[in-house]
Amino acid sequence: MIKTLGDVLRTAAQSRPLVMAVAAAQDEAVLTAVHLAAEHGLVKPLLVGDKTGIIHIAQKAGIELELGDVIDVPDKESACMKAAELVRDKKADVLMKGMVDTGLIMRAVLDKENNLRKSPVISHVAVMQVPGFDRLFYVTDSAMNIAPTLEQKAAILKNAVEVAHALENEMPRAAVLCAVEKVNPKMPCTLDAKELARQNKQGDIPGCLVDGPLALDNAVSIEAAKHKGVDSPVAGRADILLVPDIEAGNMLNKAMEYFAGADKAGVMMGAKVPIILTSRAASPQSKLYSIALGVLIASKTKELF
Repeated sequence: MIKTLGDVLRTAAQSRPLVMAVAAAQDEAVLTAVHLAAEHGLVKPLLVGDKTGIIHIAQKAGIELELGDVIDVPDKESACMKAAELVRDKKADVLMKGMVDTGLIMRAVLDKENNLRKSPVISHVAVMQVPGFDRLFYVTDSAMNIAPTLEQKAAILKNAVEVAHALENEMPRAAVLCAVEKVNPKMPCTLDAKELARQNKQGDIPGCLVDGPLALDNAVSIEAAKHKGVDSPVAGRADILLVPDIEAGNMLNKAMEYFAGADKAGVMMGAKVPIILTSRAASPQSKLYSIALGVLIASKTKELF
């Protein structure tokens, strides 16, 4: 089982480089991350966007480009569509968002002609390496789905399980997080948690162990779980942390990073290929980890066919 983001990077680098289409690549931070990933042997980039802008930014930053890898599509919406078409036509294995709004890249992914949707829900999975813990955490969904329904939460869980499986965690433990660990009819999150655990037991959410409701402390700390009398295979040992809504997820994600000093990678799941979507505030190392994560998932997926 892969337990660190460094191991994600090393494992991804052992596969052959995958072709990565970058939509609206005219951004220094994006080009720097892509160049770093190419140097590590992770990707062969196809840079889609304003060719003049891409070349100017690359020269200014001292980044060497193969001009044959730049596809001139100045309009950002059209660049997203072109990048998605490259994936659709199997000319690219991974998709990365560049200097463009998330909505535009998602519109291209969900376009009926491109037909890149695989799951009922496209969701974000943040893979967090928190100091003091001997495993990676999979936080979902902190970036895409605002207030997911029960059905959407089930799909979000399945997407996260796919990521965990790609990182060789064959039976990840998933905690459905709420403010409390007891079912309370006045707290809909707890009702959803109980139902998701039931669906897991009857085989509707396979490949993992699901329990909930669980508060964060008794999801990740064995001591806290024992103190509160919470006894389950997931309590204190959770890998996947399913949050109730985007606000909780966003705060948990950033608290792990800024308060706990976590390293992180992020990927969008639910499409036919991983979509790499990074924050502009993310460090170059975090962006590199995200690309490595996407490459590793895509490599595992390609092995199945």
